[in-house]
Formats: sequence, structure tokens, C-alpha cells
Amino acid sequence: MDGPIHSLSRDGATIAYRHTPGSGPTIVFLGGFRSDMTGTKAVALERWAQAHGRSYIRFDYQGHGASSGVWEDCTIGLWLGDALAVLDQVAKGPVVLVGSSMGGWVASLVAKARPEQVKSLVTVAAAPDFTERLIWQRLSAEAQGRLPLEGSFLRPSAYDPAGYRITWKLVQEGRDHLVLGKPLPFTGPARLLHGLRDTDVPWGLSLELAETLSGEDVRLTLVKDGDHRLSRDQDIALLLETVRAVAS
Repeated sequence: MDGPIHSLSRDGATIAYRHTPGSGPTIVFLGGFRSDMTGTKAVALERWAQAHGRSYIRFDYQGHGASSGVWEDCTIGLWLGDALAVLDQVAKGPVVLVGSSMGGWVASLVAKARPEQVKSLVTVAAAPDFTERLIWQRLSAEAQGRLPLEGSFLRPSAYDPAGYRITWKLVQEGRDHLVLGKPLPFTGPARLLHGLRDTDVPWGLSLELAETLSGEDVRLTLVKDGDHRLSRDQDIALLLETVRAVAS
């Protein structure tokens, strides 16, 4: 059964979360861009944690789901701060991070910031540096010139008919948190899952992230017929087995 929604306070904001008490390390799910903690993977991990007596947390970043905040005010650094607040105020002890899409970027930043607390890292269709690689670099020169002046633009999305409003603030601040192309000092076990049929985030970003991580116990698993979400029954089974292996 779903547990109650709790909340923590951070700099005047309210971060909503669900916590399943149990043995550790605590498994923490970090969701994707414009996703919330009610997603298939987040809930499946909670069901697994409940069945096996494992400590587990899923939460919403600011501007997402049940948390406070206005989307247009949010940035990668803000969401990183939300994740760190969850570790500090709720998890407290050792954690296993499970990051989906944008959550893979945030998880890698958390692992960099708290290497002594993060036991292992699991990513699903990781999208590190996506504000630069998948948004800014894909804009035309004309659109790049307009964005700083206009402040935002509406980006079409297969997941929302209204599209997503992308702000210059999101792109500009994201540059303070880029991780690819330089060593990322995390030496714990890392397991990266990515679908070869992912049309949203190229699987090459997961490969680059694997190369960036300083540790040697890093494995990239490519799912030939997998899409971006990797939420089919067989994908969920792979995720659960991957988490079990690194969280034992």
C-alpha cells in the first residue's frame, strides 16, 4: 500500500516525499524532467522495497508533483539541493541512488557531493548535461540568440500536448553542473541501463557517463528493444534485479 505523503522544508519550499521504513542502505529514487514520484518505476521500486523490508524514498523536486514551486523558477542546482535535503533530513544514513533520465544527472551530482554517503548508483536512460547537449546545442543559431532575450521558449513534447516551457535560466544555470568530459570522483558501484531505441536521450550519454565515473566497478547495460521510459514488465524486472544486486 502507498504510505502517506510527508513533506520537508527547504529555504521556504516544501518537498513532498514518501518513505518506506526498513533495513538499509536506503534506496532513493530521483525522477526525470517533468516527472513525479507516481511514475511506474518509482512505484515498482516501492512495492519491491515493501515486500523485502527495505528502506526506500521517492520524492518530488520543486515544481513537480506534490511539491511547491513554480516550474519556470527551477534549475538543476535547485533540484540537486532538493535531493541533498532528502538525504540529510530523511535518509540520513547510507543510500543507493536510482536516477531516471534527468534524475541520472542529479544522482551523479549527489554522488559527487556525498561520496561517503552514496553506496552505489543506478541510472535509467541517464540524461547528464541534457540542458546543454539536448536543448541548447539543438537550437538554431537564431533560436540561441533569442532565448537570452525572450527568457524562454515552448518545446514540443511527446509526453505533454501542451509542451514544456524551457527557460534561459534553466540552460544557463545548468552549465554550473555539467559532468561529462571530466572525471567524476565517485568510486562506488555504478549500473547504467539504457534502451537502444531511446528517441529522447541518446544512449551515448550513458556511455559518456560511464567513462566519466572514477570507479572501476561500472557497468552499462543496453536494452536493444528498449525505449526511453524502460517501463515494460521486463524492463522493471531488470531494474529491480540491478538495484537488488548493488543494495545488498
